[in-house]
Amino acid sequence: MGKIMEAVFCVFYIVFTVIMGIRIIRKSDKNRQILLYGIMSLVLVFGDAFHLVPRIFAAINRTADYSFSLGIGKMITSITMTIFYLILYFIFEMRYEKKSVPMRASVIALSVIRIALCFFPQNDWTGEAPVIWGIYRNIPFTILGLIMVVLFFAKRSDKIYKWMWLAILLSFLFYIPVVLWSDVSPMIGMLMLPKTCMYMWIVVMGYRQAKLKQ
Repeated sequence: MGKIMEAVFCVFYIVFTVIMGIRIIRKSDKNRQILLYGIMSLVLVFGDAFHLVPRIFAAINRTADYSFSLGIGKMITSITMTIFYLILYFIFEMRYEKKSVPMRASVIALSVIRIALCFFPQNDWTGEAPVIWGIYRNIPFTILGLIMVVLFFAKRSDKIYKWMWLAILLSFLFYIPVVLWSDVSPMIGMLMLPKTCMYMWIVVMGYRQAKLKQ
């Protein structure tokens, strides 16, 4: 029953995020920042689908082996999640007109390092992935996330993105234990559900902005 409920949640997340992303784009009305937010939402769900769709099929058909698809999906998701935060940084720059060359260079460098680490064969995505490489590739990703938390916390007076910093922070607080201890206790992997809820919250913030045209 737990696997079926997880599959239902995954389907809901995919459908919800695709619809919201498309609606944000349609409501952008030539506003580049809102348009970029819609694209960012679709990048998020596009990458996640590579990992979630095999999980859905695995929940339905427990006799089939989806380990290869799940592993490749996890790698793709790791890459698109990095692109997601990179786009979010550019949205931050556009909304607040805060263009810092050192900050932009740092964000881009962290993103490139994270993506490069994802391609190392030592990750063994389709096999028994070593925890240490999960830590390696998530160090630049976590730093990137902390940068985004600090940036949006400084802009918490913004009515639209008032809680953006909290959504990002909570997503990482749910995500990090999974990286560190999911191989010890599979139940810790369930933290990916509230993590996903945080991303839906982020998408909703973008939709609210598109709806209010602010």
